Amino acid sequence: MTFSLKRVNAIIMKDYRDLLKNSYVIFTIALPIFYALLLNRIGDEDATFNLLPINLALVITGAFIQAAIVAEEKEKNTLRGLLLSPASTLEILIGKSVLSAIVTILVILICAKLSDFEIVSLSIFALIIFLNLITYLAVGTMLGLLSRTVMETSIIGMPFLMVFGMISMFKPLFNNEIILKAIEYLPGEQFTAAWVTITEGGQFGDIIRELIILTLWAVVAVVITFITYGKRRFDK
Repeated sequence: MTFSLKRVNAIIMKDYRDLLKNSYVIFTIALPIFYALLLNRIGDEDATFNLLPINLALVITGAFIQAAIVAEEKEKNTLRGLLLSPASTLEILIGKSVLSAIVTILVILICAKLSDFEIVSLSIFALIIFLNLITYLAVGTMLGLLSRTVMETSIIGMPFLMVFGMISMFKPLFNNEIILKAIEYLPGEQFTAAWVTITEGGQFGDIIRELIILTLWAVVAVVITFITYGKRRFDK
């Protein structure tokens, strides 16, 4: 079967119409924007602190909107119909991810504007966002496949939100070196480390380690998503 942009576009348009009716999604989009507004009032110059709205936009908007889109198909029992359509697995997964990616990028840009976040290198910023988007959209797809309803994605996804989106705020509470080392390898921490290096005058070659780790996260997340999709796509 050949890849069809027409089928992918049909999936995107269907999700767009569903998205406009989903109040859960609108609330999800508002959270990182609200935090960016709050940050603007506080006026903190710390790079880690300034990156938090963008990391939250990736985690909350990227992963949770994607999870809601997938879970809604299961909740309405329309996922099975989609799977039995001529669309291939790749077309379905891409079609289901494009709208979430567009909304996430828009929220990131709004957060950056509201929090006066300075993008010192657009190309490197775009590359890091791209790698993180793949990871979070894949994780969001997994959360959606593991959930029976849209609201259940919040319950299943809460541990993910705490670890991937907010753990940097709680790092001072940990004294265990193993836990701190594990936190260091999370995508948000790698994003922050790479961006701090760039803002301090570093070049592309100085953040190769962080980019490799982010790439590994993206590859592993996509592989696990395909495996989960194969096992859970017909489950309720």
